[in-house]
Amino acid sequence: MSFIVYPAIDLRAGKVVRLKEGDPERMTAYSDDPAEVARRWLGMGAAWLHVVNLDGAFGESDNANRSALESILKLGAQVQFGGGMRSLDAIENALALGVSRVVLGTIAIEKPEVVEDALKKFGAEKVAVGIDARDGLVRVRGWKDDSGISATDLALHMRTVGLRTVIFTDIRRDGLGSGLNIPSTSELADVSGLDVIASGGVHIIADVTAARDAKLSGVIIGRALYEGTIDLKEALNGAAHAG
Repeated sequence: MSFIVYPAIDLRAGKVVRLKEGDPERMTAYSDDPAEVARRWLGMGAAWLHVVNLDGAFGESDNANRSALESILKLGAQVQFGGGMRSLDAIENALALGVSRVVLGTIAIEKPEVVEDALKKFGAEKVAVGIDARDGLVRVRGWKDDSGISATDLALHMRTVGLRTVIFTDIRRDGLGSGLNIPSTSELADVSGLDVIASGGVHIIADVTAARDAKLSGVIIGRALYEGTIDLKEALNGAAHAG
């Protein structure tokens, strides 16, 4: 199994930003040019980008983010894209634009049958589910609401409908640079048998190495890249030597 490093490009009103613990009031903007940022990460050797439509996740107008996504896709990147896709039509539209894999969140809780339909229609390689948890319970609608469902229960249910890939985020760590929650992420992978990509809290290269050594499928790096605490080339080189 290959280990993939995904540079994150979080979009809000067409700008590249990062939030702390998913809170829009704790936002840092890094660039007005998402395509330039994407070009930078691809130029360093990234094979994939993880793009998030934060406005869509919060249920707000996302026209500027859609334009930004289109500009990124024109670069020929493999893009894993999530945020606000809550219908089969929205999923189909994203894939038609050229997205390589959609990441579904709220809909996996509120309309799991849509996830099942998407898996049947587009295939497991095109669909991932983002499991964003605080204290073990999944949060939905831009992390604002508590679903009351455990991360493990959701993963196990999604596996029964054909899902293969999960992105697990510990919300308490996201954007804080406090390190990944490797024990919880590894436990989710072990219990579910799914390919799990780690997210939330990556700060230094040791966090990337820890995810790789835990036999996870990949890691998403956001703020650490924008603030220079991780060199992307070093992270990619470490991933290439996973063994």
